[in-house]
Amino acid sequence: MEENIILVDEQDTPIGSMPKLLAHQLGKLHRAFSVFIFNAKGELLIQQRAAHKYHSAGQWANSCCSHPHPKEETLAAAKRRLMEELGFTTDISPVGHFIYHAQVTGDLIEHEYDHLFVGQYDGIVKPNPNEVSAIRWILPSDLQQEIKTNPEHFTPWFKLIINQYPLLKFN
Repeated sequence: MEENIILVDEQDTPIGSMPKLLAHQLGKLHRAFSVFIFNAKGELLIQQRAAHKYHSAGQWANSCCSHPHPKEETLAAAKRRLMEELGFTTDISPVGHFIYHAQVTGDLIEHEYDHLFVGQYDGIVKPNPNEVSAIRWILPSDLQQEIKTNPEHFTPWFKLIINQYPLLKFN
């Protein structure tokens, strides 16, 4: 059964729900979240999306990102997905949000009201191979250089966030 996601207006007010794939096919604005986990050295945990994902497969993204289910709080969903994708949980804090619209794989469109969360973790990471192909820790300055050199290796939302949010220690 396909997962439903929360459709929202530009103030993040829920206006309905829709199957995730259909929302991406139609480019409907929906609620999402992006989590950024740093370690004590100031490195960011990034993940390479699994090769079978229906969009942005094989591209590098922030630590964890997804969508809350209808009636699920966004913070709770972000913590749930940290465990599902990376095998750990930690305290995370909201640091902002933004709306973006980007063409991704094929005819799919990301149009998200994206809630941003930051946390710190220095323990063991156990990536779920159904979600994640690889992980690595990287200094923000090295990440910025890598994105300049090979922008096609990174998801559209990840590049936008890095360029727009100095609170995440990228600038």
